[in-house]
Amino acid sequence: MKNSFSEEFDIVVIGGGHAGCEAALASARLGSKTLMLVTDIDSVAMMPCNPAIGGTGKGHLVREIDALGGEMGINIDKTFIQSRMLNTAKGPAVHSLRAQADKAWYHSEMLKTIESQDGLTLREEEAVDLIIEDSRVVGVVTTEASYATKSVVIATGTFLRGKIFIGENVKESGPAGMKPAKTLAENLEKYGLPLRRFKTGTPARAIASTFDYEKMQEQKGDSEIVPFSFMNEKLERDQISCWLTYTNSRTHEIIRNNFHRSALFGGQIEGIGPRYCPSIEDKVNRFADKERHQLFIEPEGLSTDEMYIQGMSSSLPEDVQQDFYHSIEGLENIEITKPAYAIEYDCVDPLSLEPSLESKIIKGLFCAGQFNGSSGYEEAAAQGIIAGINANMGICGKKPLVLGRNEAYIGVLIDDLVTKGTNEPYRIMTSRAEYRLLLRQDNADDRLTERAYELGLVTEERYQLFLKKREEVTNERARLEETTVKPIVANPFLAKLGSAEVSGSIALSELLKRPEVTYENLAEIDPDRPSLSRHARAQIAVEIKYSGYIEKQRDQVGRFKKLEDRKLPQDLDYLNMKGLRIEAAQKLDAQRPESLGRASRISGVSPADINVLLVHLEKERRKK
Repeated sequence: MKNSFSEEFDIVVIGGGHAGCEAALASARLGSKTLMLVTDIDSVAMMPCNPAIGGTGKGHLVREIDALGGEMGINIDKTFIQSRMLNTAKGPAVHSLRAQADKAWYHSEMLKTIESQDGLTLREEEAVDLIIEDSRVVGVVTTEASYATKSVVIATGTFLRGKIFIGENVKESGPAGMKPAKTLAENLEKYGLPLRRFKTGTPARAIASTFDYEKMQEQKGDSEIVPFSFMNEKLERDQISCWLTYTNSRTHEIIRNNFHRSALFGGQIEGIGPRYCPSIEDKVNRFADKERHQLFIEPEGLSTDEMYIQGMSSSLPEDVQQDFYHSIEGLENIEITKPAYAIEYDCVDPLSLEPSLESKIIKGLFCAGQFNGSSGYEEAAAQGIIAGINANMGICGKKPLVLGRNEAYIGVLIDDLVTKGTNEPYRIMTSRAEYRLLLRQDNADDRLTERAYELGLVTEERYQLFLKKREEVTNERARLEETTVKPIVANPFLAKLGSAEVSGSIALSELLKRPEVTYENLAEIDPDRPSLSRHARAQIAVEIKYSGYIEKQRDQVGRFKKLEDRKLPQDLDYLNMKGLRIEAAQKLDAQRPESLGRASRISGVSPADINVLLVHLEKERRKK
């Protein structure tokens, strides 16, 4: 059998989107001979939808990918054209960095990284089948050859049996008009992988010079640019503006009058769309009393004149799109270069995956990205790096990397998918994390870099930067707690900020806990302050200012870990366990959770069911 293969690789990654890139780079950097298969070289790190990285919740994922030694943060720092920190009016737990990317530049820089990575081979060949022996993947078949392998990562995005809808016009297609992957989807189904249909979409693109910017609100980038990557201390770049406008009653009337021509409402689309990024016709239908919806007009890059109309994806026909886009202030005369469309595709039910992202059905097969039912570049990349790491861990006989909900947003994302499942394209949000004050952007490296270094994914240079930052944070926090100022120094400073005076000497750390005081303005009465890195300053300020709340969350994590660490035997007979409700017994039997904590998060398993499990475990312990 071995002689029938054209070549042999340790790991084969199918797909070159954001999940595929991180998976392939991680496996190659960990020493596995890796093959990355793409149907089109232009699909590598492609941005078929919004040309941006980060955003609410998503910015946290990018920082965590970076802390693990991934590439997304480094690549967007190279290629951004506008950068903004979102949610700054709220607490630091929800601050989220977002950068507008130069779409073509982002692709070309990631492609350079892929092509120059030792141990990684990129080939433009369509994967059409897997070779399975004894329920384990041992090879991949393409249109050109067949390859022996020890492990496979499927990261096919929206290519599997992709179908694009523009009104009555329906065609088989991958994103951006690329060729869909039909044969692979049929074969995956043949091997018993539970596939379902999901749907997403993208708005129109239009020529920048045809917008009327006087009628729209300018959205400039931040004056102080915050890097995504912990490897970068400072970034300087001329930034391009984005623009804000709104739909109106005339827009909504045009859309309502043409509901019958929408592929979404006409019954052509079978797939389930994303709740948090619906098409414009879905918005108008669901929020009938809303007078307007905001739209962001964003540049696609420096080398193109195309603008992206964020917030207005649609499956309506082109003539209707022309009418409703032209009804919007600032868009009355735009020239549309690419119409909006909806795309439907196959993905796997993530309940069929282990927490490591390995298939429960086929050993050595890992799944990542939109193939797992998620949406978004960042969610895809986060799963990609974990799948790439664990594919390597598997062939080396090592324990997989599984991040807990208390350790990372990546842990929340994957746990939600494989434990709760999803009936619509899943999107990360800060509200999904129970311990979000511990899972901030500023401390992602503190949570993850040491673990990644132990795995061998983090370079020595990055690790030394991390150790330096950790030392800076520890030393500066101790200094602020030990350094006191007298009222004669503190009170004039506090008066300027409108803060209450003090009657005795006070530590600088105590002053920093006040809402009006920041680490930056505290420098006025802190002449001995050392020079620190940006990343260290950000972490120190948050840790001191919110220390009480952080300690409370750490206590909550301690209680959570008691459930999470309580392992469930894999041979438990749930179906005959007295006291378990039928629904809970069936779901526990199907999913076989590893711990009580994971069992408690399965949809349909109640606190009463968990108590039954606790009683059963205690009885078994006493018997032994």
